[in-house]
Amino acid sequence: MTNELKKDPAQEKPSRFSPSARHYARQYALQALYQWQIAKTSINAIEIEFSKRYEKQKFDRTYFQQLLHNIPANQPEIDQIIAPFLKRSIEDVDLIEQAVLRLATYELMKCPDIPYRVIINEALELTKQYGSGEGYKFVNGILDQIARTVRPHSL
Repeated sequence: MTNELKKDPAQEKPSRFSPSARHYARQYALQALYQWQIAKTSINAIEIEFSKRYEKQKFDRTYFQQLLHNIPANQPEIDQIIAPFLKRSIEDVDLIEQAVLRLATYELMKCPDIPYRVIINEALELTKQYGSGEGYKFVNGILDQIARTVRPHSL
């Protein structure tokens, strides 16, 4: 038995998909994470359900799987990064906004090849599409602060 560390797939070079394929991967991951938060269904069951539901859609399936599996696996670390920038507990944040914050924070932490502005812009678009009316302003403020902390060299 070796003590090799498994490389996080998020650290690997992204596959060449169009920006819209990545957008849909994030969108479906957000929906799946929201379902996971609400129903507490297993990630594997949710992945199977989404694979069937979107089998004919063109999206970055590898990236979807990466987000879907790694965000819950890293949730304690992700929440620790988010917490100092909230004026309340993360459990008191709207569930869509929670999922968006976790998704974008994960990308800021583990996907250095994706520019932070792209991550934040995608998060804002998802929040506008699925969140409450002004939720995107809240998400933007939190993610700007997280980006300064997690990626100070990129700003």
